[in-house]
Amino acid sequence: MDLVYWLMLLRAPNVGTRTFYKALKAFESPEQVFLASTSERKACGIFRQEALDFIAQNDTSLVQADLDWAKANDCHILTLIDDGYPEQLKTISDPPPLLYVRGDVSCLTLPQLAIVGSRNPSPGGKQNAHEFAKSLSKLGIVITSGMASGIDASAHIGALEADKPTIAICGTGLDRIYPAKHKALAHQISTKGALVSEFCIGTAPIAANFPRRNRMISGLSLGTLVVEASIKSGTMITAKLAAEQGKEVFAIPSSIHNPLSQGCHHLIKQGAKLVENVDDILDELQIDLPGPNQKNNSTTSEKYTNNNSSVLLKYLSYDVINIDEIVEKSGLSPQIVTQELPLLELQGVIEKVDGFGYILK
Repeated sequence: MDLVYWLMLLRAPNVGTRTFYKALKAFESPEQVFLASTSERKACGIFRQEALDFIAQNDTSLVQADLDWAKANDCHILTLIDDGYPEQLKTISDPPPLLYVRGDVSCLTLPQLAIVGSRNPSPGGKQNAHEFAKSLSKLGIVITSGMASGIDASAHIGALEADKPTIAICGTGLDRIYPAKHKALAHQISTKGALVSEFCIGTAPIAANFPRRNRMISGLSLGTLVVEASIKSGTMITAKLAAEQGKEVFAIPSSIHNPLSQGCHHLIKQGAKLVENVDDILDELQIDLPGPNQKNNSTTSEKYTNNNSSVLLKYLSYDVINIDEIVEKSGLSPQIVTQELPLLELQGVIEKVDGFGYILK
């Protein structure tokens, strides 16, 4: 197998994933496409004239940037037939023929859960993404997301804080970081886990590429957890793709006054599993987790709520709640609640209302 031919065939004009697989079926390998005669390529009826002209030129200099990139430390290009290509991704209808990976290739084959959501979440939404990712990572599940601002970034950071790998699926070539402000985060992810893309080196952040990225996020994962999302958003596209791929869809409910609850509530109405804690996800996935981190029903929720601030945030929403109600629902002592609430208020996470109640800010 020669990687050059895989790269070249995918670089041909009007050759997308579907056309690539038609060619693979007709010619058995990308190399055979280039070794075939002009008449044979034309007779198969697969390629448009622009693609036929491109293949006939066989200009390998066009993929040299990809080959040079793959020579760097921790940079890999996997073809569909390589051992390291994740089996989970092969089950979708249009798996990428090539994967560009920066980081640890082996983490692609580990059990994964996608955590996705709004780029402009509420403080509670960011906290939920962070804490769910951290807890699930400690239990041996790799968190996969899209490295976008907001929920995606919070999920990646939660996994990294658990000192566990996380996978970011990118909508650009891996020589570019998008958004640019996540350069440091991308470095951490590639050091501990992996950055993954199906796009060749030099690909800019084009809007049309991100739905393709989203199908990979859901395709690599056993399920997708939606934390916060508006009805018309890329997050909802990911959830729809997950359902079409036969994957589990999970959603965290929120206040009806939170505009970012609409997407999650819609998904729940459509059959997504309502999630309140980590156990709700583990019960549905039914996977064997490695070694000592295996699920323990009596302690999983405690691991999720491993500090007082996290506990309180679970019971705060866009609906006003007073201290007595928080004490009753959280099980914490009045002393702890009255100590923690002012701290969250100072952090700008919550707001005091009418002198006695609290809401998310």
